[in-house]
Amino acid sequence: MSRLRQLRDALGYSQVKIQMLTGIDQSDYSKIENGKRHMSFEQCKRLAVALKTSMDYLAGLTDEPDPYPPAQRR
Repeated sequence: MSRLRQLRDALGYSQVKIQMLTGIDQSDYSKIENGKRHMSFEQCKRLAVALKTSMDYLAGLTDEPDPYPPAQRR
């Protein structure tokens, strides 16, 4: 999960800051970042918002780190 670390480092966030932003326990996040654990859909969504990217980028489906525009509410 090097993309997680790259994004986190680029924003200057610590793992504890990620915990505060996402509610994901720091030890769980560390395991996700180091590839020892898979993230759930909800965790991926929270991380994408906190790291200002898309879930597709975190999943490796695109190489474009910029987030998608927000959905229009009806």
